[in-house]
Amino acid sequence: MGSFVFLPLVLPLTSLPIARLAEHHLHPRNAVRLLSWIGVTMAVCSTLALGLLFVVGTAQIPGNPLPDSWSDPEIRTAVPFHEEVGTAAVAGLVTVLTACSRSLRRHLRIRARAHRVLAPMPLDSDLVVLPDPEPYAYAVPGGPGRVVVSATMMDSLDADEQRALLAHERSHLANRHHRYLLAAQLASCVNPFLRPLQRAVGYATERWADEEAADSVGDRRLTARAVARAALVTRGAPPPAFAAFAAPGPVPRRVTALLSPALGEAWPPPASPAGLAAMVAAAGTAVSAVSALNAAVALLLLVKAATPW
Repeated sequence: MGSFVFLPLVLPLTSLPIARLAEHHLHPRNAVRLLSWIGVTMAVCSTLALGLLFVVGTAQIPGNPLPDSWSDPEIRTAVPFHEEVGTAAVAGLVTVLTACSRSLRRHLRIRARAHRVLAPMPLDSDLVVLPDPEPYAYAVPGGPGRVVVSATMMDSLDADEQRALLAHERSHLANRHHRYLLAAQLASCVNPFLRPLQRAVGYATERWADEEAADSVGDRRLTARAVARAALVTRGAPPPAFAAFAAPGPVPRRVTALLSPALGEAWPPPASPAGLAAMVAAAGTAVSAVSALNAAVALLLLVKAATPW
């Protein structure tokens, strides 16, 4: 088993350069899918590594549920981790489970509250305009998904900008961006080294919706103007729970990207920075998965050898 079991815990450190390169060089759709897949895979591997460290680190503690033969000298030699490692792994697992359950409960609670508020609204359209003095626009996923916009926000934009705003929010619903965001959030709860991926996924989902809004209205400059104006209108206003359009974040970067030529959806060549980032990401994820699998297989073999039949 050796030190392989620790690799899945530290390999997510590579997420920062990968996230930066993916943000700048990949089409937002590809960036969201790639970074989400990497984050979930590395989070699963990190959880498995913590579980293995818990098992092997507590194997010698009296009262553990493992077979008594685990106390044999041969097994002690094969399992190099002791009570301190097991105790730290227990603390890590409890922290991970607490953080994930808290994030998931909060997500479900806010979503359920939003649907309760919107329940009396007619279902003849996915658009709900609320007479609220606070400017906001956001998408509420679920069945049915709704786009919620305040009258103040609508009055702040002209007709073309309103079309861009609504196209952006409908893109969030159609592409189920909330699932990618929730997966990235839970992954960062499992391993804090994955937080750069969470931020990158959040930015890339906004960029994905921006690009689809620009395609829908047929004008990238118009969409950039709508993003900038919505950001100025909402400055200082408290963000709603499901705020997506012009949400707090790198709005100038989104505007700059919309004013630049659109990125192609084809994967970049391996020699390019983005292609290299994708290769490094795939390699790191593969090493993490293989090391976790190697440790798991080694543990199973040890359990089998130490268990009397």
